[in-house]
Amino acid sequence: MIRLIGQMALAAALAGCALNPASLRPGQSEAQVRAALGEPTGRYQLPSGGERLEYALGPYGRATWMVDLDEHGQVSRWAQVLQDSYFAQIRDGMSREELLLLLGRPADRAPEWQNRETWSWRFETYECEWLRVTLSAEQRVVGGGSIMIDPMCDKLDRE
Repeated sequence: MIRLIGQMALAAALAGCALNPASLRPGQSEAQVRAALGEPTGRYQLPSGGERLEYALGPYGRATWMVDLDEHGQVSRWAQVLQDSYFAQIRDGMSREELLLLLGRPADRAPEWQNRETWSWRFETYECEWLRVTLSAEQRVVGGGSIMIDPMCDKLDRE
């Protein structure tokens, strides 16, 4: 158990070193963002034009930074999205693409019955919890999201 916790702490520390969102400023170019943060883990088109760059620190990291570039490729905003205010925006019927745009790639994907799939994100919390969202066979959110105990914690408790 101690070895696993040490490996998780090392992975989190290394991920944290590679990402410094405090250096971002409005108006910076994508090249400046990539110089500061590295290569994004995902890219999404914004409905209003422009692009969202994802910087996910998963699967054991508890943060995902999204950096929005306007139609001219300049930083317009950035935020750490794995938090309650973003979770509250998940709604029944939301598309897979909308969910990815909102939260970025999940830490875990698990197949479910009836060709459904459940996605999970770890996030910063005093409890050992993660967010779970189920997608239908049509790739639409079923019922919204729910917070549950992270099975990684159960594994750590048994070791």
